[in-house]
Amino acid sequence: MNRIVLGAISALLLVASGLFWWQGRASVEAAAPPAPPPVEAEHDGTAAPLADIPTEDGDGLQGTALPTVNEATREEKRFNRLDRNRDNLISRNEALAARVAAFRKLDTDHNNLLSFEEWAVTTTNKFKKADANGDQQLTRTEFATTKAKPPKHPKCKC
Repeated sequence: MNRIVLGAISALLLVASGLFWWQGRASVEAAAPPAPPPVEAEHDGTAAPLADIPTEDGDGLQGTALPTVNEATREEKRFNRLDRNRDNLISRNEALAARVAAFRKLDTDHNNLLSFEEWAVTTTNKFKKADANGDQQLTRTEFATTKAKPPKHPKCKC
């Protein structure tokens, strides 16, 4: 009996949600702007023929050529930063080269292995440096001093 009641309720809910969806779609279509007139209706003979109008890629423009824009996407810029030899391939060494300096700072015994102790010593030293009053606890202002410094950007040579 419970299954029949639950089935009937779920069917009613599905029908109601379908009606709300249908009404919402109908109201969006009613508020849509009118369709533009056909292209042939725009040409009345007094304006320039449609063949003389430039296309969106610049064909048919008169005067000096448009400058080409070669704007790399964020991913292309990130790829180019890692691809040091510009062969359009990132090798393992190229991918890890950006992290080598930070790793060498942490690897104090220079055995190319980062032990927990080496990491803990660095973290403890960072904590002690931030703890200005030496109470073994960081306040919000003390913690704010541990924030990574933003990279220095070269000054504009405008």
